[in-house]
Amino acid sequence: MVTSQQNGVSKRQDELAAPGRTSLVGLVRAIPIRWRILSIAALNSAVVLILAGLIWSGSQVLSSAWDDVRQVRQSDQILALLESETGRLQNLIHRYINQPSPELFAEILLLREAVLGTLNTRASTDPMLSGSVAELERVTERFLSGFGELRTLQSTIARTYEEQVLSPAKDMAGLYSIIEGATGQRDALIWPALGKSREAFTAMLVAANAYYLSLASASAEEARRNTETIERTIPVMTDLADNDLQRIALQRLKGRAVALRAGLAQLSEQLTSRTDLLRNSIDASQADTIGAIDGLSVKMRQREQTAQATFDHTLAAISRNVLVIAGLFLAVIIVAGIVIALSIRLPLQQIMASMHAITSGDYGRMVQGIAARDEVGAMARAVEVFRENAIAKREAENELRASKEKAESALLELNAAQQNLIDAERLAALGGLVAGVAHEVNNPIGISLTVASSFARRTDMFEAELRSNTPLRRSQLEEFVRTSQDAAQQLVANLHRAGELIQSFKQVAVDRSHAERRQFSLSEATDQIIASLRPVLKKAPITLTVEVPDGLMIDGYPGSYGQILTNLFLNAVNHAFPGGRPGAITIAARLRGDDIEITFSDNGAGMSPDVQRQAFDPFFTTRRNEGGTGLGLHIVYNLVTQQLGGRMMLESRLGQGTTFRIIMPRAATGATGSIDGITTQWPTRTMSST
Repeated sequence: MVTSQQNGVSKRQDELAAPGRTSLVGLVRAIPIRWRILSIAALNSAVVLILAGLIWSGSQVLSSAWDDVRQVRQSDQILALLESETGRLQNLIHRYINQPSPELFAEILLLREAVLGTLNTRASTDPMLSGSVAELERVTERFLSGFGELRTLQSTIARTYEEQVLSPAKDMAGLYSIIEGATGQRDALIWPALGKSREAFTAMLVAANAYYLSLASASAEEARRNTETIERTIPVMTDLADNDLQRIALQRLKGRAVALRAGLAQLSEQLTSRTDLLRNSIDASQADTIGAIDGLSVKMRQREQTAQATFDHTLAAISRNVLVIAGLFLAVIIVAGIVIALSIRLPLQQIMASMHAITSGDYGRMVQGIAARDEVGAMARAVEVFRENAIAKREAENELRASKEKAESALLELNAAQQNLIDAERLAALGGLVAGVAHEVNNPIGISLTVASSFARRTDMFEAELRSNTPLRRSQLEEFVRTSQDAAQQLVANLHRAGELIQSFKQVAVDRSHAERRQFSLSEATDQIIASLRPVLKKAPITLTVEVPDGLMIDGYPGSYGQILTNLFLNAVNHAFPGGRPGAITIAARLRGDDIEITFSDNGAGMSPDVQRQAFDPFFTTRRNEGGTGLGLHIVYNLVTQQLGGRMMLESRLGQGTTFRIIMPRAATGATGSIDGITTQWPTRTMSST
């Protein structure tokens, strides 16, 4: 059927080759393919040369317009720099006025030189700004000279504050101390007025400092009001004074208060003058500078718009001419390309039909066009050789197929034997698991049965004593209670032990208790788990180091992750550091491609090669006589491989510590198998012993 379809396609292709087109294609096929392709390249080159000439002539006009645009933008940059520098200089002057410092003064001087340098070097040499530099320099110089006046006035203000405010205030503070020292008793009549005056003096100092630093009008008013309060209290204190020392001090206090009031008034006038000078000289000059810069910017915009219009007009003309010429040549190239393509495509279709016939198994069809002398004819002859080779290959494949059938039969038998071995290994592991559970659960259950039987016999004996005519002694009752308590404690302890073993077995098999899945931060989960293990750390001299970076998010089971870390930690405490010996444990995590690698390592006793081979087997333990169950690492392994979809590796040396490496995907995926209807997974361990 495939052969018939290929023959139909070939017939339809032959029908498409009309007599006129066939003659034209045959004429073109007399030319080698390389010359046909070069003719198309020659047409393209001609188009490129003509278009390049048009573009070059237009680029001269565009270059001139672009020079104007670039020059305008450079001038804009200079104006923006001047505006930025003067604005920054204004801010520095305001800061210097509020908080004078040598550093700010030095920065103002440097920035002043930078502004003048920009005007004298860049602006004066700019062809678009050179005519306006004089006006900019005049406005800028007025702005900068205002700073000198402000600095002089600031020095006067500082001197007034120091000499006419702080100096009288210091004298008044000393006079207050003299008056207090001259007052012998705390119940003297002068004390209330003295306290009020002293309080007003303190408030006045705070308000004066606030006014000097912040220019707050409320602070100035408060300083004036407290000064008046001081002056009003001085006559009252003078009338209540009981010795000459107090009167002399009060007289001098009155004089210093008057001087302080005058100093505050003068300071207020000077600060007002500074504000006016700052507003009228600095800020107004800065506004004039910005206005001059804005005026120049408007002129720059107008010139840029003119240049841009020229640029756009020239670019549109170039585009129009290029489109016309490109359209004409494109039509010529399309016609030539169609003819050349037909001279190549039609013979190639014949060759492709022959190839389809060969690939579908129709080796009897001859390849057409093998007599042509161009490159396609050479391809047709090569396809004919390929057809002959395919015939030989089919014969070789028939022989190979017979040999392959024999090999597949042997492979099926080998797979069956391999599956039998795997099933036997799984059944043996299941038997070992059940035997381990039975052995572990037998001890606490047997002890509980013995205690219960003994407790039952003791209860029967006590009942017999109650029913006898002999009076029951208090010691007999106490003995029965004590025996009952001991039996109950032993029953609870052993049954709790059995319950733990059964719960662990359920956790190894089907009943997992950590089934809630969500996204969680690995670092936060690790910190919470470590916090729950702190009581164990307090009892053991072990140093714990955690190196889990923030930002590692996992879509999985945080409960399973907590069980893994807890089991590994307790396993290290019990086995790596026996007898309470000190040591160190390190928990680290890092990205490993699309996975996360978690490392749990200790510098404890290490494991022998034999112990490493059985480390993950259920109920294998080296401390069975000390209460070990051998389930901890097996649970860890099952959680890693089943619920988290990862893999686990163990590296250890005797006396050199142990390292567990867990590699798991960031989104948990598990793999399970089924044997006799019980879903489980058997460990396929990957361990390295060095």
